[in-house]
Amino acid sequence: MAGRIDLNADVGESLGPWQMGADAVLMPHLTSVNVACGFHAGDPLTIRRTVRLALDLGLAVGAHPGYPDLVGFGRRSLSMAPAELEAAVLYQVAALHGIVRAEGGRLAHVKAHGALYHHVAVDPAAATAFVTAVARLDPDLRLVGPPGSLLLAAARERGLRYLVEGFADRVYDAGGRLRSRDLPGALNEDPEVAAAQAVAIARDGRVTAADGSGFPLRADTICIHGDTPGAPGIAAAVRRALVAAGITVTAPSRDDP
Repeated sequence: MAGRIDLNADVGESLGPWQMGADAVLMPHLTSVNVACGFHAGDPLTIRRTVRLALDLGLAVGAHPGYPDLVGFGRRSLSMAPAELEAAVLYQVAALHGIVRAEGGRLAHVKAHGALYHHVAVDPAAATAFVTAVARLDPDLRLVGPPGSLLLAAARERGLRYLVEGFADRVYDAGGRLRSRDLPGALNEDPEVAAAQAVAIARDGRVTAADGSGFPLRADTICIHGDTPGAPGIAAAVRRALVAAGITVTAPSRDDP
């Protein structure tokens, strides 16, 4: 059983005057945030404001790099050579690293966004490129990814720490894969359903798939997407349920192994 869990969300995904999510309402319920780095969403001012708010709330701040795909919100796969992908990840994480430092904080982790998140989980060359970019910038940064992924295996081989991630607001298919957003019923938009799934992950190390089958899933951090409809209400329900289940909701310490 897990005695504690981190609660994260992808934030800072607005772009200029176009707003995405309700970060100011969502973030007080979290312990960590993953801030968009400008390639799939975000702009310099949005990034800086989001980082400032996160630090003021005492949250762990991570970088959320994605494919260079503003129109597709980073949820479309792009063909990138490993060297190109490594440079793109380094560019984005370095930007967040610098902004967080300028605001008096320290970057804690890196989590890929969207299609890139799924690609580096299963492609060995992409996983190595991603981890290499992070390691060259700051080997103290943690990598965030799904259980059993090649990304986390590459991080382990490189000697980097990592966090295994589960999802409260996404539906799982049999075998532990997230249901594609192209299919109906991919999201848990009901706060109580999302909360029950979060507790099952954090307390029991298990998830029930869409077909009713169960499978093990032990995680260090649970994600709620900032662009999921009703994300602040979902986050509030998840945190209440975790606390009620006796689980400590806290970000990992930099001193944790």
